[in-house]
Amino acid sequence: MKTYRYVDGEFEVKIEIKRSIFIATVKGELNAGEAEDFVKSVRKKYPDATHNCYAYVGDELGNVTRFSDDGEPSGTAGQPILDVLRKQNIVKTAIVVTRYFGGIKLGAGGLVGAYSQTAADAVKAGKISQKVESALVEIRA
Repeated sequence: MKTYRYVDGEFEVKIEIKRSIFIATVKGELNAGEAEDFVKSVRKKYPDATHNCYAYVGDELGNVTRFSDDGEPSGTAGQPILDVLRKQNIVKTAIVVTRYFGGIKLGAGGLVGAYSQTAADAVKAGKISQKVESALVEIRA
């Protein structure tokens, strides 16, 4: 039997760090194609954002992953968001963190912390569920 953890539903949190606004939107029970559609929908919702960085795990084994820094310095946004999912063993879930730049540069360490914190807060706001996949086996004598 396979079991996996995912965020049940769709949730959004908003935090301010040094005048930048970070909005994390998380949605679970998605395959890779649905995760891509979800990312597109969040980008449409916040078309004037400075950045829409994201990460997702698109299958129950954790093999299908994708992330994007969307113009932030390499490794400061998408990977930290993905790390939040991996640390909690969450799969079939996507997180998009939208940033509105507030005029103060955060530096690489500050960006990693901001994106990680926002993603983690969004996961905490949601409900983590566990699904057990089973199969019915019929034995004939």
